[in-house]
Amino acid sequence: MVKTFATVLLTAILTSAFWIFVFGISRSPQATTARVNGKVEGKGDEATVNVGGAGPVTVAESVVVGPAGLAIPVAGIRPTQLQDTFTAARAGGARRHDAIDIMAAEGTPVFATAPGTIEKIFESVGKGGLTVYERSQDGRWTYYYAHLAAYAPGLAEGQTLKRGSPIGLVGHSGDASPDGPHLHFAINQMAAGEKWYGGTPINPYPLLAGKTGSR
Repeated sequence: MVKTFATVLLTAILTSAFWIFVFGISRSPQATTARVNGKVEGKGDEATVNVGGAGPVTVAESVVVGPAGLAIPVAGIRPTQLQDTFTAARAGGARRHDAIDIMAAEGTPVFATAPGTIEKIFESVGKGGLTVYERSQDGRWTYYYAHLAAYAPGLAEGQTLKRGSPIGLVGHSGDASPDGPHLHFAINQMAAGEKWYGGTPINPYPLLAGKTGSR
């Protein structure tokens, strides 16, 4: 039996409900679906969803996209809700944040900001908690998602993602406060041959919000 794991109703900007977790299907109220050979062929804002035993793969087409072509990676968040915390002090002033915190309720879906490949999944104990590193298709950028409450079912290193592919759920794992669940989101510019943990931090805020950010 198909069981719904999560259904997300997005704002007017996000024109449809989407997402599927663990043999669950979300359906856009403006879309119709038809089952063909074990798949649901999405219409409108839904992508093809595989509900086979290997686990579902869902692509959310209705995402808020910033001026750089990157999707805001937390469901329901609009550009006006973002805050530039790139240069904020962390660890008592010992280091710069080099990321932005996207505040959202615990369990809010997190999805891929752009097409790419998952390069590293691990739990950074006492720091970023449940984390994901995605490398862009051209290899020039990595996208870092941290403090997740859970990973999307079937998420694996080497997996190819589309913009809007499920990553996990907003949480407070690692050193984040349970009073302020959020997605720690970072972008690093990568030189040839650099490992997933390397790169030069780039401020995501102007790319997602379309406003001048701190440097």
